Amino acid sequence: MGYVLETKDLTKKYGSKIAVNKVNMHIPEGRIYGLIGRNGAGKTTVMRMISGLSRPTDGDYSLFGQTGAQRGRLLRQVGVLIESPGIYPKFSAQENLRIKCIALGVDARTEIPRLLEAVGLEGVDSKKGAGSFSLGMRQRLGIALAMVGAPRLLILDEPINGLDPQGIVEMREILVRLREEQGISIMISSHILEELDKVADLYGVIHEGNLLDEFSAEQLHLRSGKYVKIRTDNPSAAMEVLAKMNIPAQRMEERGCIRVSGNLDQTAAISRELVNAGIGLEEIFLRSLSLEDYYLRMTGGERDV
Repeated sequence: MGYVLETKDLTKKYGSKIAVNKVNMHIPEGRIYGLIGRNGAGKTTVMRMISGLSRPTDGDYSLFGQTGAQRGRLLRQVGVLIESPGIYPKFSAQENLRIKCIALGVDARTEIPRLLEAVGLEGVDSKKGAGSFSLGMRQRLGIALAMVGAPRLLILDEPINGLDPQGIVEMREILVRLREEQGISIMISSHILEELDKVADLYGVIHEGNLLDEFSAEQLHLRSGKYVKIRTDNPSAAMEVLAKMNIPAQRMEERGCIRVSGNLDQTAAISRELVNAGIGLEEIFLRSLSLEDYYLRMTGGERDV
Protein backbone atom coordinates (compact mmCIF):
# COMPACT_ATOMS: atom_id res chain seq x y z
CA MET A 1 0.00 0.00 0.00
CA GLY A 2 1.54 3.31 -1.10
CA TYR A 3 1.27 6.76 0.41
CA VAL A 4 -1.06 9.32 -1.12
CA LEU A 5 0.81 11.96 0.88
CA GLU A 6 4.29 11.98 2.40
CA THR A 7 6.08 15.01 3.80
CA LYS A 8 9.79 15.38 4.45
CA ASP A 9 10.95 17.99 6.97
CA LEU A 10 8.04 20.22 5.94
CA THR A 11 8.60 23.66 7.46
CA LYS A 12 6.79 27.00 7.45
CA LYS A 13 8.16 30.21 8.93
CA TYR A 14 6.54 33.62 9.25
CA GLY A 15 9.48 35.91 9.83
CA SER A 16 11.29 34.55 12.88
CA LYS A 17 8.26 32.50 14.00
CA ILE A 18 8.29 28.79 13.12
CA ALA A 19 4.67 27.71 12.56
CA VAL A 20 5.52 24.20 11.32
CA ASN A 21 8.85 22.57 12.10
CA LYS A 22 10.29 19.69 10.01
CA VAL A 23 7.10 17.64 9.87
CA ASN A 24 7.36 14.10 8.47
CA MET A 25 3.86 12.80 7.79
CA HIS A 26 2.59 9.68 6.02
CA ILE A 27 -0.96 9.04 4.79
CA PRO A 28 -1.58 5.59 3.22
CA GLU A 29 -4.07 5.07 0.43
CA GLY A 30 -7.69 4.47 1.41
CA ARG A 31 -7.32 5.53 5.04
CA ILE A 32 -8.70 8.30 7.26
CA TYR A 33 -5.86 10.21 8.92
CA GLY A 34 -6.75 12.29 11.96
CA LEU A 35 -4.51 15.30 12.59
CA ILE A 36 -4.73 16.27 16.25
CA GLY A 37 -3.58 19.49 17.84
CA ARG A 38 -4.65 22.56 19.76
CA ASN A 39 -5.63 25.78 18.01
CA GLY A 40 -2.43 27.32 16.71
CA ALA A 41 -0.52 24.01 16.77
CA GLY A 42 0.05 24.11 13.00
CA LYS A 43 -2.76 21.89 11.67
CA THR A 44 -4.20 24.40 9.19
CA THR A 45 -0.75 25.54 8.08
CA VAL A 46 0.21 21.95 7.21
CA MET A 47 -3.05 21.49 5.30
CA ARG A 48 -2.58 24.71 3.36
CA MET A 49 0.92 23.69 2.30
CA ILE A 50 0.05 20.19 1.11
CA SER A 51 -3.00 21.44 -0.78
CA GLY A 52 -0.95 24.02 -2.69
CA LEU A 53 -2.45 27.07 -0.98
CA SER A 54 0.79 28.03 0.77
CA ARG A 55 4.43 27.45 -0.13
CA PRO A 56 6.70 25.69 2.37
CA THR A 57 9.68 27.65 3.67
CA ASP A 58 11.72 24.46 3.69
CA GLY A 59 11.30 20.74 3.20
CA ASP A 60 9.18 19.00 0.60
CA TYR A 61 6.23 16.67 0.13
CA SER A 62 4.94 14.16 -2.40
CA LEU A 63 1.43 13.49 -3.67
CA PHE A 64 0.72 9.98 -4.91
CA GLY A 65 4.46 9.39 -5.03
CA GLN A 66 5.25 12.47 -7.14
CA THR A 67 7.12 15.69 -6.38
CA GLY A 68 7.94 18.86 -8.30
CA ALA A 69 6.12 19.58 -11.55
CA GLN A 70 4.44 16.16 -11.55
CA ARG A 71 3.01 16.85 -8.10
CA GLY A 72 1.63 20.17 -9.31
CA ARG A 73 -0.37 18.43 -12.00
CA LEU A 74 -1.76 16.00 -9.43
CA LEU A 75 -3.20 18.73 -7.22
CA ARG A 76 -6.44 18.37 -9.20
CA GLN A 77 -6.82 15.02 -7.47
CA VAL A 78 -6.88 16.69 -4.04
CA GLY A 79 -10.15 18.06 -2.69
CA VAL A 80 -9.86 20.75 -0.04
CA LEU A 81 -12.15 22.18 2.64
CA ILE A 82 -10.13 24.50 4.85
CA GLU A 83 -11.82 26.89 7.27
CA SER A 84 -15.31 27.87 6.01
CA PRO A 85 -16.66 26.49 2.69
CA GLY A 86 -16.33 28.84 -0.30
CA ILE A 87 -20.05 29.02 -1.06
CA TYR A 88 -22.01 31.59 -3.07
CA PRO A 89 -24.84 32.28 -0.60
CA LYS A 90 -27.42 33.43 -3.16
CA PHE A 91 -26.94 30.36 -5.34
CA SER A 92 -28.44 26.96 -4.67
CA ALA A 93 -26.39 23.87 -3.86
CA GLN A 94 -26.79 22.75 -7.47
CA GLU A 95 -25.65 26.11 -8.83
CA ASN A 96 -22.62 26.20 -6.54
CA LEU A 97 -21.61 22.75 -7.72
CA ARG A 98 -22.22 23.67 -11.36
CA ILE A 99 -19.81 26.62 -11.10
CA LYS A 100 -17.09 24.33 -9.69
CA CYS A 101 -17.76 21.73 -12.39
CA ILE A 102 -17.40 24.32 -15.13
CA ALA A 103 -14.14 25.58 -13.60
CA LEU A 104 -12.68 22.06 -13.58
CA GLY A 105 -14.16 20.98 -16.92
CA VAL A 106 -16.35 18.30 -15.33
CA ASP A 107 -19.71 17.14 -16.73
CA ALA A 108 -22.16 18.76 -14.29
CA ARG A 109 -25.13 16.66 -15.44
CA THR A 110 -23.69 13.46 -14.00
CA GLU A 111 -21.43 14.95 -11.32
CA ILE A 112 -23.98 17.03 -9.40
CA PRO A 113 -26.49 14.23 -8.63
CA ARG A 114 -23.63 11.94 -7.59
CA LEU A 115 -22.16 14.49 -5.22
CA LEU A 116 -25.46 15.52 -3.65
CA GLU A 117 -26.26 11.88 -2.93
CA ALA A 118 -22.77 11.24 -1.52
CA VAL A 119 -23.18 13.98 1.11
CA GLY A 120 -26.88 13.46 1.82
CA LEU A 121 -28.19 16.57 0.06
CA GLU A 122 -30.02 14.86 -2.79
CA GLY A 123 -33.40 16.19 -1.61
CA VAL A 124 -32.35 19.83 -1.19
CA ASP A 125 -34.50 22.47 -2.94
CA SER A 126 -32.80 23.48 -6.19
CA LYS A 127 -34.18 27.03 -5.79
CA LYS A 128 -33.07 27.56 -2.20
CA GLY A 129 -30.00 29.77 -1.74
CA ALA A 130 -27.15 28.13 0.17
CA GLY A 131 -26.95 31.16 2.45
CA SER A 132 -30.11 29.95 4.17
CA PHE A 133 -28.68 26.48 4.86
CA SER A 134 -27.98 25.23 8.35
CA LEU A 135 -24.33 24.92 9.36
CA GLY A 136 -24.47 21.18 8.82
CA MET A 137 -25.86 21.58 5.31
CA ARG A 138 -23.17 24.13 4.45
CA GLN A 139 -20.48 21.75 5.68
CA ARG A 140 -21.95 18.97 3.54
CA LEU A 141 -22.02 21.25 0.53
CA GLY A 142 -18.41 22.23 1.25
CA ILE A 143 -17.41 18.56 1.14
CA ALA A 144 -19.39 18.08 -2.08
CA LEU A 145 -17.52 21.02 -3.62
CA ALA A 146 -14.23 19.50 -2.51
CA MET A 147 -15.23 16.24 -4.22
CA VAL A 148 -15.86 17.72 -7.65
CA GLY A 149 -13.69 15.87 -10.13
CA ALA A 150 -13.48 12.67 -8.02
CA PRO A 151 -10.33 13.47 -5.97
CA ARG A 152 -8.26 10.64 -4.52
CA LEU A 153 -7.46 12.64 -1.36
CA LEU A 154 -9.72 14.90 0.70
CA ILE A 155 -8.24 17.46 3.10
CA LEU A 156 -10.85 18.59 5.62
CA ASP A 157 -10.07 21.16 8.29
CA GLU A 158 -12.49 20.89 11.26
CA PRO A 159 -15.50 19.71 9.20
CA ILE A 160 -17.55 18.95 12.33
CA ASN A 161 -16.77 22.21 14.10
CA GLY A 162 -19.98 23.86 15.34
CA LEU A 163 -22.28 21.00 14.36
CA ASP A 164 -24.98 19.73 16.71
CA PRO A 165 -24.81 16.08 17.88
CA GLN A 166 -27.02 14.84 15.02
CA GLY A 167 -24.95 16.75 12.48
CA ILE A 168 -21.75 15.24 13.88
CA VAL A 169 -23.15 11.71 13.55
CA GLU A 170 -24.23 12.39 9.96
CA MET A 171 -20.84 13.86 9.05
CA ARG A 172 -19.11 10.83 10.56
CA GLU A 173 -21.26 8.52 8.44
CA ILE A 174 -20.42 10.51 5.29
CA LEU A 175 -16.67 10.26 5.90
CA VAL A 176 -16.75 6.53 6.60
CA ARG A 177 -18.92 5.94 3.52
CA LEU A 178 -16.50 7.88 1.30
CA ARG A 179 -13.63 5.74 2.53
CA GLU A 180 -15.42 2.40 2.32
CA GLU A 181 -17.47 2.84 -0.85
CA GLN A 182 -15.20 5.08 -2.93
CA GLY A 183 -11.79 4.32 -1.48
CA ILE A 184 -11.04 8.00 -0.90
CA SER A 185 -8.17 8.86 1.42
CA ILE A 186 -9.11 11.56 3.93
CA MET A 187 -7.03 13.83 6.09
CA ILE A 188 -9.18 15.42 8.77
CA SER A 189 -8.34 17.75 11.62
CA SER A 190 -10.58 18.10 14.64
CA HIS A 191 -10.42 19.15 18.27
CA ILE A 192 -13.35 16.83 19.08
CA LEU A 193 -11.16 13.82 19.79
CA GLU A 194 -14.00 11.58 20.89
CA GLU A 195 -15.48 11.79 17.39
CA LEU A 196 -12.14 11.52 15.62
CA ASP A 197 -11.54 8.31 17.55
CA LYS A 198 -14.64 6.83 15.88
CA VAL A 199 -13.60 7.42 12.27
CA ALA A 200 -9.81 7.63 11.93
CA ASP A 201 -7.54 4.71 11.05
CA LEU A 202 -4.36 6.66 11.75
CA TYR A 203 -3.40 9.67 13.84
CA GLY A 204 -0.76 12.36 13.84
CA VAL A 205 -0.23 14.55 16.91
CA ILE A 206 1.08 18.04 16.20
CA HIS A 207 2.09 20.37 19.03
CA GLU A 208 3.68 23.80 18.72
CA GLY A 209 4.49 23.08 15.08
CA ASN A 210 6.15 19.71 15.73
CA LEU A 211 4.69 16.34 14.76
CA LEU A 212 5.20 14.40 17.99
CA ASP A 213 4.02 11.01 16.78
CA GLU A 214 2.08 9.02 14.19
CA PHE A 215 0.22 5.86 15.18
CA SER A 216 -2.60 3.61 14.03
CA ALA A 217 -5.85 2.99 15.85
CA GLU A 218 -4.53 -0.47 16.74
CA GLN A 219 -1.33 0.98 18.17
CA LEU A 220 -3.36 3.47 20.20
CA HIS A 221 -5.28 0.68 21.88
CA LEU A 222 -2.05 -1.18 22.65
CA ARG A 223 -0.35 1.91 24.04
CA SER A 224 -3.27 3.20 26.05
CA GLY A 225 -5.32 0.11 26.66
CA LYS A 226 -7.33 -0.99 29.65
CA TYR A 227 -5.87 -1.30 33.12
CA VAL A 228 -7.01 -1.79 36.71
CA LYS A 229 -6.68 1.20 39.01
CA ILE A 230 -6.42 0.51 42.73
CA ARG A 231 -6.63 3.15 45.46
CA THR A 232 -5.63 2.02 48.94
CA ASP A 233 -4.53 3.46 52.29
CA ASN A 234 -1.32 1.37 52.19
CA PRO A 235 0.03 1.14 48.62
CA SER A 236 3.38 -0.32 49.73
CA ALA A 237 1.69 -3.27 51.42
CA ALA A 238 -0.65 -3.63 48.44
CA MET A 239 2.35 -3.85 46.08
CA GLU A 240 3.73 -6.70 48.23
CA VAL A 241 0.43 -8.59 48.00
CA LEU A 242 0.36 -8.17 44.22
CA ALA A 243 3.95 -9.38 43.97
CA LYS A 244 3.04 -12.56 45.90
CA MET A 245 0.20 -13.05 43.38
CA ASN A 246 2.74 -12.68 40.53
CA ILE A 247 0.79 -9.69 39.21
CA PRO A 248 3.01 -6.91 37.79
CA ALA A 249 1.97 -3.48 39.03
CA GLN A 250 3.31 0.04 39.31
CA ARG A 251 2.80 2.96 41.63
CA MET A 252 1.04 5.96 40.14
CA GLU A 253 1.85 9.57 40.83
CA GLU A 254 -1.62 10.01 42.27
CA ARG A 255 -1.38 9.44 46.02
CA GLY A 256 -2.29 5.93 47.16
CA CYS A 257 -2.91 4.59 43.64
CA ILE A 258 -1.56 1.53 41.85
CA ARG A 259 -1.89 0.55 38.20
CA VAL A 260 -2.19 -3.06 36.98
CA SER A 261 -1.97 -3.25 33.18
CA GLY A 262 -2.44 -7.00 32.78
CA ASN A 263 -4.44 -9.64 34.63
CA LEU A 264 -7.65 -7.70 34.07
CA ASP A 265 -9.74 -10.81 34.77
CA GLN A 266 -8.35 -11.07 38.32
CA THR A 267 -9.95 -7.93 39.71
CA ALA A 268 -12.13 -9.90 42.13
CA ALA A 269 -9.17 -12.00 43.32
CA ILE A 270 -7.05 -8.88 43.84
CA SER A 271 -9.79 -7.28 45.93
CA ARG A 272 -10.17 -10.40 48.06
CA GLU A 273 -6.43 -10.75 48.74
CA LEU A 274 -6.02 -7.08 49.66
CA VAL A 275 -8.95 -7.23 52.08
CA ASN A 276 -7.67 -10.49 53.61
CA ALA A 277 -4.30 -8.80 54.16
CA GLY A 278 -6.04 -6.07 56.16
CA ILE A 279 -5.35 -3.36 53.59
CA GLY A 280 -7.95 -0.63 53.35
CA LEU A 281 -9.28 -0.76 49.79
CA GLU A 282 -10.85 2.57 48.84
CA GLU A 283 -11.64 1.69 45.23
CA ILE A 284 -10.72 -0.68 42.41
CA PHE A 285 -12.03 -0.36 38.89
CA LEU A 286 -11.26 -0.99 35.23
CA ARG A 287 -10.04 2.07 33.37
CA SER A 288 -9.43 2.67 29.66
CA LEU A 289 -7.45 5.59 28.31
CA SER A 290 -9.15 7.48 25.50
CA LEU A 291 -7.55 9.20 22.53
CA GLU A 292 -7.97 12.45 24.46
CA ASP A 293 -6.18 11.04 27.51
CA TYR A 294 -3.31 9.84 25.34
CA TYR A 295 -3.08 13.16 23.52
CA LEU A 296 -2.94 15.09 26.80
CA ARG A 297 -0.12 12.90 28.03
CA MET A 298 1.89 13.41 24.84
CA THR A 299 1.51 17.18 24.91
CA GLY A 300 2.24 17.64 28.59
CA GLY A 301 -1.36 18.25 29.58
CA GLU A 302 -1.77 15.08 31.64
CA ARG A 303 -4.58 15.12 34.14
CA ASP A 304 -5.30 12.75 37.02
CA VAL A 305 -6.56 9.37 35.83
